[in-house]
Amino acid sequence: MGPGLYQDMDSRLQKQIAFLVEIDRAKQVIRQTSLMDGSRQENDAEHSWHIAIMAVVFAEYANAEDLDILRIIKMLLIHDLVEIDVGDVFLYDENVDRSEKHRREHAAAKRIFNLLPPDQAREFLDLWTEFEACETAEARFAKALDGLQPVLQGFFSRGWCWKTHHVTVDQVLKKKESVRLGSERLWKLTRDLVLQAEERGYFPSD
Repeated sequence: MGPGLYQDMDSRLQKQIAFLVEIDRAKQVIRQTSLMDGSRQENDAEHSWHIAIMAVVFAEYANAEDLDILRIIKMLLIHDLVEIDVGDVFLYDENVDRSEKHRREHAAAKRIFNLLPPDQAREFLDLWTEFEACETAEARFAKALDGLQPVLQGFFSRGWCWKTHHVTVDQVLKKKESVRLGSERLWKLTRDLVLQAEERGYFPSD
């Protein structure tokens, strides 16, 4: 964008546009999971859009009542923007230093959200921190959706990610058990999908 574009804009609008330009890069962050038809790997923007819609569709299955769905949607739309800086760290990689991962992601969150005006920067960083801490009812439900979505993809892509990365049934069930903190019903769905996938041969045989 040339300097002339900003001449009639106040600084707040300039900062908001700068943020929106920056987060467009999320479309270039390729995840380890595929689209449900297995045709290609998804990107972060697609992932966040998908689970934001899941929040609306599956709201009735949350453990808690009277959730702030808009707050949940906001968490889901911004939770992976940090991957613009740090990339998609594979959930099942046991060699990852999780404390270092969180440190890097927190630094990324501050950098990216601070492109916004101060009030919005604080709101977004607070939402990101709430999601990561997973202590509120909204964060637990958001995390449940974030856990379920790759399982849906794994099932309907006939195990593309699981076979590609040699992920076992036990690994998936262990990592995804936290879904039950936000939704017992969606945890049952998660478990049923994994077990049916095993029966259908969607996991690696060796």
